Amino acid sequence: AKLDSYGYIYSNEQLEEILKRIKKLGDKGKSVTDIELQAIADDIIGRVSEEEQFLKLKELVVITGLNITPTATVRINVGGEEKLVSDLGVGPIDAACNALQKAVKAFGEMSLVEYNLEAITGGTDALGFVTVKVKDKKDRLYTARAANEDIVSASVQALINAVNRMLASNKNRNGMSKNV
Repeated sequence: AKLDSYGYIYSNEQLEEILKRIKKLGDKGKSVTDIELQAIADDIIGRVSEEEQFLKLKELVVITGLNITPTATVRINVGGEEKLVSDLGVGPIDAACNALQKAVKAFGEMSLVEYNLEAITGGTDALGFVTVKVKDKKDRLYTARAANEDIVSASVQALINAVNRMLASNKNRNGMSKNV
């Protein structure tokens, strides 16, 4: 009922996923604020449909620290094919995004043009809300969001959501091709 009062339109599957995420936070002893509820709903409702998700993250490992080059490895399902890709970056989020971009390069040129991270609430276990904008080789922009207590996971999921949106949009325009 709370989501309805905010004007959200959602499927039963999306509601189920939202409730799962809230329960997961509740199991950790957190009570979910209205702002966090909206961030979770934006994350789930803003994704492309399950059938149109060309990318599905299976695993994410990030290594970072003092005097260590940040490294990320992603195991991702790309159009039905599982890929394991690693890359470096100036920080953990950059490394993870670089690895993800390397995994999907064959399916379209894209670049991250905007990245925004917002802590929804205070504390070290705050829900991070990430918004990204990616641009395809034809300069079309795609915006996506994700929310998670882990900001690296939220960042990668937001980027995956944006790439899925880009690929779904291009597929609808001209069928899936390797040169999006």
